[in-house]
Amino acid sequence: MASNKIVKQAGAPAADEFELSVAQALIDLESSVPDLKSLRGLYITSAKEVELGAGKKAIVIFVPVPLAKSFHKIQQRLTRELEKKFSDRHVVFVAQRRILPVPTRRNTGKQPRPRSRTLTAVHDAILDDLVFPTEIVGKRLRQKVDGSKTLKVFLDAKDATSLEYKVDSFSAIYKKLTGKEVTFEFPAAVEF
Repeated sequence: MASNKIVKQAGAPAADEFELSVAQALIDLESSVPDLKSLRGLYITSAKEVELGAGKKAIVIFVPVPLAKSFHKIQQRLTRELEKKFSDRHVVFVAQRRILPVPTRRNTGKQPRPRSRTLTAVHDAILDDLVFPTEIVGKRLRQKVDGSKTLKVFLDAKDATSLEYKVDSFSAIYKKLTGKEVTFEFPAAVEF
C-alpha cells in the first residue's frame, strides 16, 4: 500500500525502507487528518535523510515538478504533521528537477536546452523550494580572498519567528544537494 505513494523514474532503484516509512506516514495523514484529504492524488519520487551535524537529521522529500504546486497548497500543514511523526527531524519538500548538460558539437540535441534545465536555474529553484512558505527578498554572493564563495540569502522578515529554528537545516540540506555554501539571514526591516 505504501509503495503506491512512491513513483520512481525508469531505471531508478526500488524504494528502500526509509522511503516506505515516509510513504506510510503520508498515507496515515491522508486518512486521519481532514485538512490533508487532497493528498489522495499526490505522490512522491523519493525521500532522503540528511545529516545536519551534532547528531541531528532532516528529511528531504522529493516530489515531481508538475505536482509541486499541489504540494505547496498543503505544505505548511503537511510539514507540521510530518515533523510530529518524525520527531527531532525537520521536513523539507523539494521538486525533482533535471539538469541537462551544456550542448557541445558532439551532443547537440534536436532542440535547444530550456533555461529551466540549466544548473543555475535548478539550483535557484531548489533554494526557493527549501524556504517555500517564505520568500527570498535578496541574494548576495560573497567571494573571499582564498577563492571560496558563500551565498547570502535574505528571507522575508515577517516569517522570521516561524523559520528561525530551521535556518541551519536549510544551509546543510542545500550544501548536501548542490555542494554550495549558503547562509540565510533575516534583514532588519527598512522603513521609508
